[in-house]
Amino acid sequence: MNTRQKRKIMRQRRDEKARPHLEQYAPVWLVDEVFIDEKDLLQFDVVFYHPRYGWVNRRYQFDTFNSVLYHRGQTTISEDEALALEDKAPYISAEAINTVDSYGG
Repeated sequence: MNTRQKRKIMRQRRDEKARPHLEQYAPVWLVDEVFIDEKDLLQFDVVFYHPRYGWVNRRYQFDTFNSVLYHRGQTTISEDEALALEDKAPYISAEAINTVDSYGG
């Protein structure tokens, strides 16, 4: 399997695990993605509106071998930084921001 095929599979497996968790925060923008091929890891950052913290940039790491999604921290960002993303298509879309029912994790 070549690197391109491997990364496509890594993305698909990440999406299967991450999307159900992140849907509660939709809309969610994928802002960074780093492949660590030798360890079968995909590190990625997403931006969304969190009900407790406001706009956040949250980092995750997905272990494709074990199919485990790890939360690796988050930072708050300004509303101006978040609004700049609205011109880009979200990773997970939503009609409106509605995080009231999210569990806050």
